[in-house]
Formats: sequence, structure tokens, C-alpha cells
Amino acid sequence: QVQLVESGGGVVQAGGSLRLSCAASGRILAINDMGWYRQAPGEQRRLVATITSGGRTNYADFVKDRFIVSRDNAKNAVYLSMNNLKPEDTAIYICYADAYGGTWSSYDYWGQGTQVTVSS
Repeated sequence: QVQLVESGGGVVQAGGSLRLSCAASGRILAINDMGWYRQAPGEQRRLVATITSGGRTNYADFVKDRFIVSRDNAKNAVYLSMNNLKPEDTAIYICYADAYGGTWSSYDYWGQGTQVTVSS
């Protein structure tokens, strides 16, 4: 099993910045992709950004040029630096990992989420 724990959420004014962190723990053999999704009230979960173990990134159009995803493979951690935040970025941000947890079959693992609130 793999556990993901996020941190770094909070309340920020529009135009401000936040940095989210997510650490994976447990019987981790390897991790493929890691990344972030978000879910606003009344909306479906949406992809924000992902990063492969080799560092290749993918972003949703609505965060391009504002958010940067990065990871530290040695720490099994992924980060999301969010700049020029907008009120519409308000959501629960959820960490994701496609990982091998004690077996050589990979599964999708999810964190509990961290709230980001952007005030206008």
C-alpha cells in the first residue's frame, strides 16, 4: 500500500502564490507518474498537472504559465508551485501517484486533498 499526504494549502489573495507538497510513503517499489488534480464544489475532479519519473510534465490549459509541477524521486515527493492565483483556482487539490506498492502491479493512489482558497 502507498499513502499520500498533502500539505501547503491555505487562503491567499488573488495574484498571490502557494506551494503544495505531497509525500508518498509505504511499501513503495517504484512510482511512475505523480501529479495533482483538483475538485471544486459541485464540479468533477479535473487534472491540473502531472510529471513522469523522468521529469516530463503535462498541464491543463487553465494553469499553463502559472503553475509548475516538480518532483523529488529520492523523497517520493511531488510539488505544485502556483503563481498568479485566481478565485477560480479555489478547490481541493488532490495528490496522485501511479505506484508499485509492495507488488509489481501499479495502481492509482490518491491523497486526502488540501484546500486552496483564493479570495478576490
